[in-house]
Amino acid sequence: MDIKNLILPAIVAAVDAGAAILEVYNQDFDVEEKKDKSPLTLADIRSHEIITSHLTPHDIPLLSEEGKSIDYHVRKQWDYLWIVDPLDGTKEFVKKNDEFTVNIALVKENTPVMGVIYVPVLRQLYFAARDFGAYLMTVDSDFDFKDSSLSHIVSKSLPIDTSPKPTRPYTIVGSRSHATKELEAYVAQKRVEHGTVDFISAGSSLKLCRVAEGSADVYPRLGPTMEWDTAAGHIIAECAGASVFRADNGEPLLYNKENLLNPWFFVSNGKH
Repeated sequence: MDIKNLILPAIVAAVDAGAAILEVYNQDFDVEEKKDKSPLTLADIRSHEIITSHLTPHDIPLLSEEGKSIDYHVRKQWDYLWIVDPLDGTKEFVKKNDEFTVNIALVKENTPVMGVIYVPVLRQLYFAARDFGAYLMTVDSDFDFKDSSLSHIVSKSLPIDTSPKPTRPYTIVGSRSHATKELEAYVAQKRVEHGTVDFISAGSSLKLCRVAEGSADVYPRLGPTMEWDTAAGHIIAECAGASVFRADNGEPLLYNKENLLNPWFFVSNGKH
């Protein structure tokens, strides 16, 4: 399978889903509560439906936060699968702080190999794949993805990497809505090591993007996440030169596990 042929369909799915999300975002909307107490809106549901309609024709199974739970005995037979979060950062969406994303990843044998993250309010599109690179496109309002080739999209994008700007101090990015005591202790430790340390907050998968684009040196995730929160950002960060590894043993994060909960992890540009 040539995964590069799937980048454009994933981009179109993410951008179309983002447009539907903004329609809900720009009006009054109801917020329901799922069984795990996390919020659910009409935007989550519409985004899921749009992404599913775009990706289903490619005959690759799809695992989505808003989709029906699929038994591991079925999933473990899959060589490839899509892992999707139709609206990552629903808490940020409800707070109307603009920091929510659409996440689409292609996973091969427990490892992400292609990812797309779209930030609807900012019209920022991050995309990456193995042996392809990592890119950021700021999308013009009249840009038509359906009539564009991947090479044309790349020509309108900037390659990203983890190289920090020389003028900024050591920078940590962390969760806006899920701060933990362990994160506070980590930041304090880094201030001892580095002296001046900046801490920037971000919602959703934007935290992985901040390391990928060189805005932050490390994203310590010392709290729970699910596979759909990280799969797309994981491959984008790796293709930009970052390392993504478990906090407990330094091993890579794996996907399509029996338990879809991630262990604690770090995303680092090497200055961890």
